[in-house]
Amino acid sequence: MSAGLLLVTHNGIGAELLRVATGMLGGCPLRAEALAVGHDDERDDMLATARAMAALLDEGDGLLVLTDLYGSTPSNIAHSLGGQHRVRVLSGVNLPMLVRALNYAPLPLDELAAKALSGAHDGVMLCPNTNDRHDSRR
Repeated sequence: MSAGLLLVTHNGIGAELLRVATGMLGGCPLRAEALAVGHDDERDDMLATARAMAALLDEGDGLLVLTDLYGSTPSNIAHSLGGQHRVRVLSGVNLPMLVRALNYAPLPLDELAAKALSGAHDGVMLCPNTNDRHDSRR
């Protein structure tokens, strides 16, 4: 068994990230869902939906929750899940974070969260500007 994965994000960000990542990998190696939180959605309704999704995804190994913006409504909903499940929440979800989590799906929850976090960090970099290398004014 492995931990479940829930993306709680603004609008369709999580669903799209999950679609792209599973397309790249040719499938999804763990139970995963995305909850889209719209600007007009009622927080309590979204929290109830998130709790129901968490209950389905967590089959005993815990739940990794990825959210987009710390302190936002989706993030607050994600943080509210901890009381009922063994949950690790990571904020600032990006594609490298998600791909790393999917690639290491069999790991225990804490190790999976650490791998996902390292994927997020390692996936953000300042890329060299190819024009700078050929700029004769330097």
